[in-house]
Amino acid sequence: MSDCLFCRIVAAEIPADVVRETEHTIAFRDIAPHAPVHVLVVPREHHRDVAELAAHADLLQAVIAEAAAVAVQEGLTDGWRLLFNTGHDAGQTVFHVHAHVLGGEPLGALRG
Repeated sequence: MSDCLFCRIVAAEIPADVVRETEHTIAFRDIAPHAPVHVLVVPREHHRDVAELAAHADLLQAVIAEAAAVAVQEGLTDGWRLLFNTGHDAGQTVFHVHAHVLGGEPLGALRG
């Protein structure tokens, strides 16, 4: 998708601070971090959100496994958060599914 920011990052048309890459995913630092470590894990294949990605169990598993690998690589031994925002009301701003790996400080409880 030529107008999708993350598709353009996957295609190396837009630079990103890439921390890991696999055949199916790319992980890069968020440009507006909400924690000392804030890395996005993105499937190379475009899917709008995690609800759409759920129909592709192998790719969803690859994203989650890569998120865990990022946490290890980043030294998040005291805990980390994995977050998917789905839809406008949840705060999704880029409509290419991506997992947020957050950590590096106590994150506190989620509202709810």
